[in-house]
Amino acid sequence: MKKLFLAAFAASQISFAYSQTVDSTKSPLVNISGSADVYYKYNFNGNNTDNKTSFTNSQNSFELGMFSLKAEHSFQKGSIVADLGFGRRAAEFSYNDHPGDKGSMEMAVKQLYLSYQVLDKLKISMGSFATHIGYELVDAYQNRNYSMSYMFSNGPFFNTGVKADITINEHLTAMLGIFNPTDFKSASWSNSKYIGAQIGYSANTTPLKLYLNYLEGRDTAGVQNHQLDFVALYNVSDVIGFGYNGTVSTYKNTREKEAIDNSAKWWGSALYMNIDFNKTIGLTLRGEYFDDADALKTFAGTDGGHVMAGTISVNYKVGNLTIIPEFRLDKASVDIFNKHDGAPVSTSPNVLVAATYHF
Repeated sequence: MKKLFLAAFAASQISFAYSQTVDSTKSPLVNISGSADVYYKYNFNGNNTDNKTSFTNSQNSFELGMFSLKAEHSFQKGSIVADLGFGRRAAEFSYNDHPGDKGSMEMAVKQLYLSYQVLDKLKISMGSFATHIGYELVDAYQNRNYSMSYMFSNGPFFNTGVKADITINEHLTAMLGIFNPTDFKSASWSNSKYIGAQIGYSANTTPLKLYLNYLEGRDTAGVQNHQLDFVALYNVSDVIGFGYNGTVSTYKNTREKEAIDNSAKWWGSALYMNIDFNKTIGLTLRGEYFDDADALKTFAGTDGGHVMAGTISVNYKVGNLTIIPEFRLDKASVDIFNKHDGAPVSTSPNVLVAATYHF
């Protein structure tokens, strides 16, 4: 009887240890994902000064984009996300962390935040996260065009602070947040804060998604800024889909109240058309109009103007690898571009070939 009892006890311990092992492996402790991108670009004006948008400031050169590594961990009702980027794209994205060093190969913290599900329909997050403004994203594999729009390049890249994500019903979501001044992970030298908000709508009967975004506050120079942004996504069929982004950003110089005209703005509008012939090959057309009549951004140093940019990108997919041949033509209202010999021109044609991979 004693031997039988000992055998049963040993078997129970083995079974308990096995069940512990099985339970602990039901879900990974940390989910790891990542991506990488590289590209070659040729500018027909023969220089790299013609690029007025983000991440493709090169000419006749093979370039490294960014390697990203993202770790996610969940614990009961909480979670943590750490998203690191390595390379030139990461340095440009976190330009305030790398002032005057946009060509570096340094590491940047793209995102780092903690979240807690306070209620079934309310989640609070604190840290640094990609902005809710705009259509395009910093990770190259998430965009069908490799080069970036003027609106992305001049809008916010990320926000650091606290936000509440609210599920109103099956169709409506909302976000409300308080942030540091735009694109600053640390701003202890400033008392200014931004307020951000978003209303999202998703239809059940049609493949339609709408987002109305807002961001306002005093920038690092003490200038009051308001930005209103709208994004729409609609898939006509499995073959054809459309995206739209429109944004307007206004500034008021409250430091000089005696000024007769102390307000200015820039705005833009872009339409995206996606055509997927099959699971392997697709095409994306982007047409953008960017107005900077007050010479705040792209036309700084001039009397202001506007630019129209047309981009056509092929997406050839092999698993998680995407090859992107692309042609782009930018046409400005004034001569903000230059030939190789320095002669000013109003157009800038470019071709590039990029490769992105994610896991």
